[in-house]
Amino acid sequence: MNDNPFILEPYRSKELFCDREKESSRLIEDVENGRNVTLISPRRLGKTGLILRTFDEIASRKLKIKTVYADISSASNLDDFIRLLSEAVVSVLKENSKISKFFKSLGGIRPLISYNPVTGQPQLSITWQSNEEKAMTLKSLLNYLEGSGTTVLVAIDEFQQIREFQDVNMEALLRTYIQPLGNVHFIFSGSRKHVMSDMFTNAKSPFYESTIFMNLGKLDKAVYSRFITDMFNKGGKEIEPSDIEYIIEWTEDYTFYTQALCNTVFMISGDKVGRNDVNNAIVRILESNQDRFLEIRRLLTAQQWNVLTAVAREGSVSRPTATSFLKKNALPSGASVLRAINSLVDKEMLLATTTPDGLTSYSVYNVFLSKYLKNIRL
Repeated sequence: MNDNPFILEPYRSKELFCDREKESSRLIEDVENGRNVTLISPRRLGKTGLILRTFDEIASRKLKIKTVYADISSASNLDDFIRLLSEAVVSVLKENSKISKFFKSLGGIRPLISYNPVTGQPQLSITWQSNEEKAMTLKSLLNYLEGSGTTVLVAIDEFQQIREFQDVNMEALLRTYIQPLGNVHFIFSGSRKHVMSDMFTNAKSPFYESTIFMNLGKLDKAVYSRFITDMFNKGGKEIEPSDIEYIIEWTEDYTFYTQALCNTVFMISGDKVGRNDVNNAIVRILESNQDRFLEIRRLLTAQQWNVLTAVAREGSVSRPTATSFLKKNALPSGASVLRAINSLVDKEMLLATTTPDGLTSYSVYNVFLSKYLKNIRL
């Protein structure tokens, strides 16, 4: 029995990762030339995978660059940020002597280290001497990386989260400590485009024009199709190009959802994959997610759920207050629909994108939820 080649985690190896060669090469080129990068992409398009693929390429080329990856999506304050970044550094150091040296450099904290029994990743419990020392601890952490004797690339994922911190102006604090660094370079990665853009293009923002931008788009369909074909073939299965096209179209070329559907198709099919296998995989995925989708319904107001359902059935909507859209979907006034849409965007249930003609287009963020709402009436 062959292992399923369609992984569901962001990255495992070059062989199981599709393309992004130009983007990875550019990120390496940027860090080698002392640039910081703002990487923006909607969720589920593979930005985390790109970062980890780039780190892997740096290691395989034996470049003199140390890499640190920190996901701060769960952070709500400065304490969380320091803890998550410290855990990321510890996971790279590995050796006890280096970890001990790192902790000694952070004079303001007394960390207790443990390891997650499932992932094996380090977990820190930090006791502060005083609130005033938190900022200095962050500065010491960055200075430790600066003094490591080599170039360090730090990727901070879901960077827009620092705007949610209530205890400190995190943008100003972090910019102050980052600005003098010469050996440490950053990838500031985020999924909320309007927030990330404001952080780096608003003249009043501390990070104004401090980075170059990379907007990560969808994979080229022809390239992705070849990759999917190769993965099925290497797994001992045949699949028709038309079925691959069907998979990519149904998942709207969102990397995670395409991988998830291919994973299920591979799991349930025989040596010859047919359209029935793909459709059966779709049914299985939607049924397995139904309880979660119903929980989402319970968390939304009736108005928000109705608007979400209407957008899903349209696929995308650029004129949500148009009479035709409101009547077709039995929605109330345009003003109330706009309020619901703004709330759904804030909750990351709807994705707002700018069309070529300058309009804002809305679509359901979760592709599986969108298909569920489009095809099943509750």
